[in-house]
Amino acid sequence: MPQFFAFVLFVVYVGGIWKFSSGYRRTNFNASLPGRIALSLLWPVLLVSNKSYRRNFRKALKGK
Repeated sequence: MPQFFAFVLFVVYVGGIWKFSSGYRRTNFNASLPGRIALSLLWPVLLVSNKSYRRNFRKALKGK
């Protein structure tokens, strides 16, 4: 069971990276590749801790 839980978390993490990276052009963030990579990899931490990032994350996912 713990392995399944870890697998699900990994899939959600990678899915979040992919979705945010795909919609990155819709955000207000700088278009630099290092910034895009950092913001994509740190999405769980930033989503919890940063209101501006949450707004931009929603824009990236939904296109609004």
